[in-house]
Amino acid sequence: MEVKQQLSDIQNIVDETLTFAKKLGATAAEASMSKIQGIAVGTRLREIETLEFTNDGGLGIAVFVGNKKGSASTADLSPQALKLAVTKAIEIAKYTNEDSCAGVADADLIASDFPDLDLYHPQPLDAEFALAQALASETAGLEYSDLIVNSDGASYNANIGVRVYGNTQGINAGYASSRFSLSCVLIAQQQQDMQRNYAYTVSRDANKLDTPVNIGIEAAKETLSRLGAQKLGTTKAPVIFHRGIASGLFGHLVAAISGGSLYRKSSFMLDSLGETIFPTWLSINEVPYLKQGLASASFDNEGVQTHDMDIVKDGALANYLLTSYSARKLGLRSNGHAGGIHNCIVSDTGHSDEELLRTMGTGLLVTELMGQGVNIVNGDYSRGAAGFWVENGVIQYPVHEITIAGNLRDMFANIAAIGAQREVRGSLQTGSVLVSDMQIAGA
Repeated sequence: MEVKQQLSDIQNIVDETLTFAKKLGATAAEASMSKIQGIAVGTRLREIETLEFTNDGGLGIAVFVGNKKGSASTADLSPQALKLAVTKAIEIAKYTNEDSCAGVADADLIASDFPDLDLYHPQPLDAEFALAQALASETAGLEYSDLIVNSDGASYNANIGVRVYGNTQGINAGYASSRFSLSCVLIAQQQQDMQRNYAYTVSRDANKLDTPVNIGIEAAKETLSRLGAQKLGTTKAPVIFHRGIASGLFGHLVAAISGGSLYRKSSFMLDSLGETIFPTWLSINEVPYLKQGLASASFDNEGVQTHDMDIVKDGALANYLLTSYSARKLGLRSNGHAGGIHNCIVSDTGHSDEELLRTMGTGLLVTELMGQGVNIVNGDYSRGAAGFWVENGVIQYPVHEITIAGNLRDMFANIAAIGAQREVRGSLQTGSVLVSDMQIAGA
């Protein structure tokens, strides 16, 4: 079915669902529906391990009877099932507590501009093609070196589909999107030392994925680089978070300035709006309309129009990230973050990766983080790590079985430089981040 017709059909279903909710007594309602097709192929040691087709779809409905909310969902899209879902949501609302902050998004925030963000690049969901991609990647990695002795597999994934959102404030809009990815995980051994690492590529457009051979070879090189890893003694030193993991640092900021954490008073960023928390050269900008962006969207999960926004400007926290509910709890207004962030881009200091190492001099380059030792309430940070020890700006040897620790407020304030080469395979884009001083616990 042509995607335009599919979108139109789903919009009709959403419209009928909202109309029925109003007939049953809902004062307001919202509904979302998606139809996704996909294929996932996994290989291990050049044999098929998994082959899965998906054809998922479902509708979720939330109704508001005054300030009471009820929700229901259904994968059965027959008229009878849709009416039953709405009826159950209305019944549920009768038993929920009054909440003055509940309700659909404010009418004046609802999206009316829907630019083409170039998110849809359909490809046939061909099992033979997907298998060939995974096998080629894994084979290239396994054949790269005799030290590559095993594989945790390669996988190719493709998903194409449509999503529609509507509410009783007048929006009933949707878009089609696609997403393709290829990954490879390898294991190397040298004497008694065994290490593993990976590589991957992801894009809205399958034609823009890196080649399977390149991914396999990159996975092999990354794995081999870990052989001979040593332990470190406990010390304090500068730390570079490699761009492949550096987005996690700013991800903790996102969690801390999200409305849910703030109105619950469970964030170390409470009452920090306008405060300088980073060096004054650092800014974080949200760009929702980035063409083919992995997190691009013209409206959020509540139908609120997204827009370019400063999250951090000249080192100062410029905005919290708010949904309709959290904004009302805080006495503020939603700024389009129901469902998450939309392409946040961190500024840089223009350093190449080599210049960043030279700027650090002697310290730790972290390429892998383990564990969940981050406390968003007070900002304490302690995680297992692996990477490379650097002296005089030159990598000396790999290291493992260490812990890096600090407090996120201090870490943010002590960012000395950010590399110009950004990691773009996610919703938060940043280069490698140099933090001038952290506690490193080793042997």
